[in-house]
Amino acid sequence: MRRGAAIAGLALAAAGAAVVVALWWTSAEGTGAAAGALAEIARLCGLLGAYLVLVELLLLARLPVLDRLYGFGNLTAWHRWNGRACVTLLVAHALLIDVAYARADDRSLPGELLRLIQQFPGVITAIAGLAVLIAVALSSAVIVRRRLRYETWYFVHLYAYLAVALAFSHQLATGTAFVGRPLARTFWTALYVATLVAIVGFRIVLPVVRSLRHRLRVARVIEEAPGFASIEIAGTGLDRLGARSGQFFGWRFLTRDRWWESHPFSLSAAPEPGRLRITVKGVGDFSGRLRSLTPGTRVIAEGPFGAFTTAARRRPRVVLIAGGVGITPIRALLEDMPGGPGDIAVVYRARRAEDVILRAELDELAGRRGAEVHYVVGGGDALSAERLRALVPDLTDRDVYLCGSPAMTRTTRASLAHAGVPRGHIVTERFAY
Repeated sequence: MRRGAAIAGLALAAAGAAVVVALWWTSAEGTGAAAGALAEIARLCGLLGAYLVLVELLLLARLPVLDRLYGFGNLTAWHRWNGRACVTLLVAHALLIDVAYARADDRSLPGELLRLIQQFPGVITAIAGLAVLIAVALSSAVIVRRRLRYETWYFVHLYAYLAVALAFSHQLATGTAFVGRPLARTFWTALYVATLVAIVGFRIVLPVVRSLRHRLRVARVIEEAPGFASIEIAGTGLDRLGARSGQFFGWRFLTRDRWWESHPFSLSAAPEPGRLRITVKGVGDFSGRLRSLTPGTRVIAEGPFGAFTTAARRRPRVVLIAGGVGITPIRALLEDMPGGPGDIAVVYRARRAEDVILRAELDELAGRRGAEVHYVVGGGDALSAERLRALVPDLTDRDVYLCGSPAMTRTTRASLAHAGVPRGHIVTERFAY
């Protein structure tokens, strides 16, 4: 059933693109002139680019049905690929339309661009919107993302909504596919309105209503180690949130200076009816200030998200591999993952001994569950295939849950593949927006 629903969702997205193409086709001028044909191709690029921008917003609009069907990791990957496609199409639209009109008017490209800006009011807003989308795309590039604070990256991405609003005004003001075509205008208006309703409903209204209903608030903050703190969030009827060990929420702590920011943190303990807990590392402005939260601070939570749960398990035995603060969902899974003595093994890698957190809890849980916990200190090839096989001799007969930084996850997946672990038995999740 889940596979069928997933295919239906993809088919729906493809059908929307087909309608976009069909509406363009019926509005095309059909001229045989090279400039006219180029202009029509440019318009198609613009329409498909605008459609993919809306898909882009919906992929990370926190729609529960999408998260359940595809998993947050897949949605994030598709968001990245779709983002490249929509920006490419929109840039192509801008360049091709300028070239087509310049050829038709026998003007230079800069001269034609100036004419379009002066004679068509919607063009300047479209250029501004495209510039914003390009800035958002560049901020997500790996080489740039690594140099940006999360707060800066998050703020830049908020401007994507402004870009969409500017694009919509441009479509209605100057799009030839909309002039005297009520069906096309209704279709596109419905797309924009549906996207807006989904974003406002699932990103703002639902989290606020649910957080008020469950009366989420900070209960206490516990210093775990230098730079690390656990935050307990209290509430009523939290079991009705449906959270599971291994999942994460987008947390918004309503302090005076940071109420507008939402950050993803996974649960570091199994959820309880009256308590949820996260453990954070103070590496940025936001996470660094969480250690100074006062009890009673109100909290808004989006989620739960992610498929990094026991539902992904296929084999009787598992090994849970964590790197750095990636131990938090692993610790939660160790608490309530089904299994008897010897069925669960934990491999926890930290660069330095002082970076190991939650050790007392891990040791206590391992003793109670009959699990093995291996602490590996160091970088580089600390989790090589040979080392993993030495720590867990029956590694290839187990499911592997893996959580850590993107770099650690990539190198460890390569080690697991080299050790002979089938790809289908490795469970990972992206704990980021």
